[in-house]
Amino acid sequence: MRGLRILETRRARALRRDATSAERILWRRVQNRAIGGFKFVRQAPVGPYIADFLCRQRSLIVEIDGETHSSTAEIARDAMRTAFLEANGYRLIRFNNAQLYENIEAVIEAILDALHETEQICANRPAPHLTSPRKRGEGAAGASSLAHRLGQEAATVSPPCGEVATRGGAGGR
Repeated sequence: MRGLRILETRRARALRRDATSAERILWRRVQNRAIGGFKFVRQAPVGPYIADFLCRQRSLIVEIDGETHSSTAEIARDAMRTAFLEANGYRLIRFNNAQLYENIEAVIEAILDALHETEQICANRPAPHLTSPRKRGEGAAGASSLAHRLGQEAATVSPPCGEVATRGGAGGR
């Protein structure tokens, strides 16, 4: 499926290459599982949007808003984007450049708090049942395909918790 999103992938790569100074500062602090052992990716395509930073394990998106996010039109676009992402199971937290430059430690603490809050929500939700209804001996390919379909459905109905809903099918994430 990833091959079908060539344009989004190219745009995400360009955004990673041309990252703002605020994005570079935050990336140095969240890369390599530096915050609580949680993995973040940067400039990740999510539906029609590209998230600045995404923790797939907790479905948490961290957005860094520069000065362009202060106009009425941009605020309205951000609201539509947030509504779409939340409707698809993601939690968004936003910071502006000034917050990053002035107090990066407070930003990191807020991200860690959001990760743990999402962990509590996920702990109270039952895990999706990803076993195949096929009889024994009918092949692992059927179970893998079913898990992939269930994982996709779970992601659109409720926020995926952990990586269970995203690992179905060949290749995983």
